[in-house]
Amino acid sequence: MPELFAQLLRQDFSDLEAAAGSWQKLAEVFGDTRIGSGKRVSGPLHKASWSGVAAHYGFNALEATESKLKTAQTNAQLIHTVLDTLSTRMQAAQRKLRHAVSDAEAAGHTVTEDGWVEPKQVVDPKYHNDPDYQGVQQQANAGLGGYRARIDGALAEAERVSNEATELLHQIDPFDLDKQYGAASAAEDAARIAEFAGLDRKNIPNGKDPQRTADWWADLPSDQRDFYLAAFPDQIGKLDGLPAATRDDANRAALDMRLNDYALREGDLGYHDRYSYRSLSALKDRLDRADAEPAHKRLYLLGFDTSKDGRAIVAIGNPDTARHTAVQVPGTSNQLDNVGDQINRVSKLQDSAADWNGSAGPDGVSVISWLDYNAPEANFDSVREAELNLGIATQGRAQDGAEALRDFTHGLRAAHQGERSHLTVLAHSYGSTVAGAADAGGSGLDADDMVVVGSPGLTVDRADQLHVDARHLYVGAAENDVVSNLFSDATLGADPKKAEFGAQRMYVDTKGHGGYWNDGSKSLENQGRIIAGLRPRGGGAG
Repeated sequence: MPELFAQLLRQDFSDLEAAAGSWQKLAEVFGDTRIGSGKRVSGPLHKASWSGVAAHYGFNALEATESKLKTAQTNAQLIHTVLDTLSTRMQAAQRKLRHAVSDAEAAGHTVTEDGWVEPKQVVDPKYHNDPDYQGVQQQANAGLGGYRARIDGALAEAERVSNEATELLHQIDPFDLDKQYGAASAAEDAARIAEFAGLDRKNIPNGKDPQRTADWWADLPSDQRDFYLAAFPDQIGKLDGLPAATRDDANRAALDMRLNDYALREGDLGYHDRYSYRSLSALKDRLDRADAEPAHKRLYLLGFDTSKDGRAIVAIGNPDTARHTAVQVPGTSNQLDNVGDQINRVSKLQDSAADWNGSAGPDGVSVISWLDYNAPEANFDSVREAELNLGIATQGRAQDGAEALRDFTHGLRAAHQGERSHLTVLAHSYGSTVAGAADAGGSGLDADDMVVVGSPGLTVDRADQLHVDARHLYVGAAENDVVSNLFSDATLGADPKKAEFGAQRMYVDTKGHGGYWNDGSKSLENQGRIIAGLRPRGGGAG
C-alpha cells in the first residue's frame, strides 16, 4: 500500500472535519425548520380549527412535509456522524502510523517513501556472511518485523475505516427525503452507523437510575446526544432524568414513525392497532394544536405506549424550568383514547395554580398528566355498578405502577434546572392507590406535597407509613363520592379521609367522583393553591 502510506502520513483532515460540521449545521436547520412549521403554520391552523376538504388535504400535506424534514434531519445527522467518526478513526490510524515511523527511525532504521522499513547496518556489509558478525546484525534488527507490522496495521485500519464509511454513506438513501415514510429507512441506517461510531443501543442506560441517566446525558458531547436522539428516539424518549425537551423531541419522532407505520398498513390493521391508530392520531392533533400556544401552554410528550389500553405522559409547561411542578395520576377507566381529557384537567390545574403564583403567574407552573400504568376499567355512575366492578379491588396494578412513578418523579428532580422545584403529586381514585404504593415503597416520591381526591385507599394504614410529611398530605372527598365511601377501609388500605389516618382534610365543594375539577369550584382552587406551595382554604371536610 505505498500510495496509502504517503497519503495517510501527510493527510490534513481539516476539510473532512469542516464537512462533518457542515452536515451537523444542516441537521440543525432541518430541525429548526420542522419545529418552525409546527409553530408558525400547522399549529395555528389546528388552533383555528381549520376544517373541510381543503383542510383535510392541507394537513396531510403539512404532515408529509414535516415528516420529510424529520427524515432529512436524521439523515444529515447520520452523515455527520459517519464523517466525524471517519475523521476521528483516520486520525487515530495516522497517529499510529507516525508513531511507528518515528520509533523505527529512532531505532536507527530507514523508512522509505513506500512505507518499507529498511534494516539498519551496524556491521560492514562485507562481513554480513561472517558467522562472527551475523549475530550482531540480527540482534540489532530484532525489532524490525514489529515496526513493519505496526505500519501495515495502521494502513490496514485506515483502509478498513475508509471502506466502511464509504459503504455506510452509500446506504443512506437520498430518495428517502421525498417519502413521508422515510423515517423507518433512516432508523435502519442509524442502527448500522451506530455500530460504526461505537454508539450502540447497549450504551444507553437502562433507566433504573434517573440521576445516573441524567449524568450520562450531561457528559455526552452534543453531537453524540444528537445522534442518540436521531437514531434511537423510541429508547431515549422513555428515559427518566433526561430534559423534557429532549424526551419530547424523541417521543414525537417515535410517534410520527408509529403513525406512518399504521398509515402504510391501514387496510390490514387489527382491532387493537386501529384503536391505537385513532388514539395516537388524536394525541398528535392535540400536540400540534398546542404548538401555537404561549410557552406556558406548550405540551411536552414525555412518553407513550400502545400496549394493552395504552399509556401517555404529557406535561403542560416545561417541568425542567418550572418553580412549581405537579404530577397528576389519573384513576380508573383512563387510557390512551381519553388522554385529551387528562390534558384538559392538568390545564385547569395549571390555571388554578397560576392564580396563586404571584407575578410569575402560569410561567412558573408545569402540570403533568402521568398515565404510565395499566389503570383498571370501571364505571361508577351508580353504587350498583361500583359494587359489581372488582377492577379496583386489589392492589396489583398499583404495585405494578409504583416503581415507574417513583422513577418519574426522581427523574423530574434530576432533570430540573436551577433552584429546586416545589413538587406536588396529585392523584384521583385508583391513581391515589398507585401514588400511595409509590410513596410507601423505596425512597418514596420525593414530593413536597401530595393531594388525593376520591381515594379508595393508599395501600397503608396510617399517613406516617408514607414518605411525604403527613402535614402535607391532603385528602379531598365529596360527600357522595361512591369510590371513597364504598372502597376505602377495605382491600386498598385504610380510609385516608378519617382523622385517625393522620392526613389533612382538604375542603371540597363539588359532588360525585369526577367533579373535583369543576370550573369555579373551591375543590379546584384548593388544588391550585397546594401546587403553588400554599395551604388550602376552607378547613376540614367539604
